[in-house]
Amino acid sequence: MKKKKLLITGIIIVLISSGFSTIQNKDLEIVKNLDIYFTLFRELNMFYVDETDPEELVTTSINAMLSSLDPYTTYIPEASMDDFQFQTTGEYGGIGSLIRRSGTHTIIAEPYEGFPAAKSGLRAGDVLLEIDGKPTDGLAIETISDMLKGKPGTELRILIERYGEDEPIKFTLTREKISISNVPYYGTLNDGKTGYIRISNFTSGAGKEVEIAFRDLKSEQQIESLILDLRSNPGGLLIEAVRICNLFVDKGLLIVNTKGRVKQWDSEYVTQKSPLDKEIPIVVLVNRASASAAEIVAGALQDLDRAVIVGQRTFGKGLVQTSRPLKYNAQLKVTTAKYYIPSGRCIQALDYTHRNEDGSVGFIPDSLISEYKTRNGRMVYDGGGIQPDFEIIPELIGEITIQLYTQNLIFDYATRYAAMHPEIGSPDGFSLSDEDYLDFQNFVETRGFSYQTETEQIYNELVTTAKKEKYYQVAEEAFLKLEEKLMHDNLQDLETFRPEIQELLQEEIVNRFYYQAGRVQAQIQNDIQLDKATELLQNPQQVEEILNGQIGALAIERTEAI
Repeated sequence: MKKKKLLITGIIIVLISSGFSTIQNKDLEIVKNLDIYFTLFRELNMFYVDETDPEELVTTSINAMLSSLDPYTTYIPEASMDDFQFQTTGEYGGIGSLIRRSGTHTIIAEPYEGFPAAKSGLRAGDVLLEIDGKPTDGLAIETISDMLKGKPGTELRILIERYGEDEPIKFTLTREKISISNVPYYGTLNDGKTGYIRISNFTSGAGKEVEIAFRDLKSEQQIESLILDLRSNPGGLLIEAVRICNLFVDKGLLIVNTKGRVKQWDSEYVTQKSPLDKEIPIVVLVNRASASAAEIVAGALQDLDRAVIVGQRTFGKGLVQTSRPLKYNAQLKVTTAKYYIPSGRCIQALDYTHRNEDGSVGFIPDSLISEYKTRNGRMVYDGGGIQPDFEIIPELIGEITIQLYTQNLIFDYATRYAAMHPEIGSPDGFSLSDEDYLDFQNFVETRGFSYQTETEQIYNELVTTAKKEKYYQVAEEAFLKLEEKLMHDNLQDLETFRPEIQELLQEEIVNRFYYQAGRVQAQIQNDIQLDKATELLQNPQQVEEILNGQIGALAIERTEAI
């Protein structure tokens, strides 16, 4: 027995010693490499041929180091802390407006309803000339944004140039605490029995906002079914996703748990309250841009067989970030864990752990994708977003529509239209007339609009290569005939793609009069994914059979607009 005890004691000592040795070796490696970095940095600053900016060098090296991990692990210097706080809380001190570049100018892109910019009369399309007497010409948009922000209660003076006005206009605004709503619009559809809630973000308070919207729809509108629209929602706070799920599922259910390398940080997030309604039929709308917390809501409600998912496979972000304080008021946002929804699956799509030889990141291979089961036994899968129960793929928009949007012609025409029309019809009923669309075509022509299709780009590359290799002269006639068939015509394309171009125009114009809520109402007028959701909810028994696994399995239907 004594020999046995001595042997066990010896093994333990060896294991502990080797553990200490490993820790010491790792610490030595860290110290060694930090010393190398310090000496390299010192030598670079002393002897480099040109003057260097130490802060810029350090920031560049930090960002390069973090980019080798994943895109969500980022360094946040003190100067960017306001933007970081806005991403998590949805709050900042300012005038309540988006700004963006238009040519060489910075313009008001979208005022938020109820905040200083909108209340003072600033409009989308207004060109910022001066802020507190300082000309904005030549300033970076980040600098202008910082000038507009500030402590609530403080004043600022703005000089703008407005379409249709001969002279610049002065405004005096008082900054306020700006809190951007996570629910820009909610209401009823069709016969008034289907509720609709658009959730655009998951900043602080999202769960409460959804609760208020749902209570109003249920008590005042007497809805019998519900659509949660999470399309193009980039996510945000994990806890807000849990709170939204809790509105519709029992208390004490696991919604998500996180697992990382530091085990004491592993957490389980369980519903804490009794639900508002655990019976109402629900459809959740998602698309390729639904990510993170939006995927937790969609995935958890799918795993718990509480909602039918309609739309497209989601983005596939299954990573959790934690903020860690650094010196000088900077922070590190670091990926600390992966999250797992109730079935046990992680929906992370990209494998940052195993990079390709060129440094690129690939999707998790099909061979590593596993099957899981929902509470009622339906099959679901990990490894790449939330697969909807009904996959509805919207029609791809044409190149001319993309170019009209990116070249600001849709935005600029909306500015012109709003200046010439003091009011329009309701957001869900507004439509451009034939005369309006002809006016838009003339506007596009006067702006010298031009673009190149991908087909034309490939054709031009082919011609260049053919001339280089001296084949063009041999088949010049064939090339010219092909060019005639392939080259687009602006006026013809404006007619061919009129439905999608007109939809974007109407959304932008409605936004000028009815702000964010109006834009959402305009967006959902011709929406095949929403149409499928309402169709399903008109047959509650079918929804119940789907969730019980009585009708097929996952991906019951795939519809593609043509």
